[in-house]
Amino acid sequence: MNSDTGAIPSANVSFDRFMASLRDPEDPAPIVSARRFGEALHIDLQTLAQQAHVHRNTISRQPASESVQRFLRDALRVIRAATDISGDVTKALFWYRNEPLPVFNYKTAEQLVSESRADDVLRYVASLEAGAAG
Repeated sequence: MNSDTGAIPSANVSFDRFMASLRDPEDPAPIVSARRFGEALHIDLQTLAQQAHVHRNTISRQPASESVQRFLRDALRVIRAATDISGDVTKALFWYRNEPLPVFNYKTAEQLVSESRADDVLRYVASLEAGAAG
């Protein structure tokens, strides 16, 4: 996957390459591209705005806003932790979007990040990793 061809990951892509794909080469600002993040997770910008709790126009017109970038960074922290365990970005993205977590009333990591609970998910992932290592 070339970082300038889009953000949709293919199998066995490293997290570093995935992260590089989220940078818009046409934007000099050091921000995560909301559009590319949405493409990678197969969600439209309206849904992304709802998850980030911002107006739909904020995603497209002010993608560098702190609220948008904070949400994207939190999501990426969780995706990185999941990638570290699974060893595969594609598997981590599937888990993030789809896996109901019993300990969180069967919500997905994506839902929990939207609820500003990224730290709770990270603690959960760390406990899984500790259990797998111990």
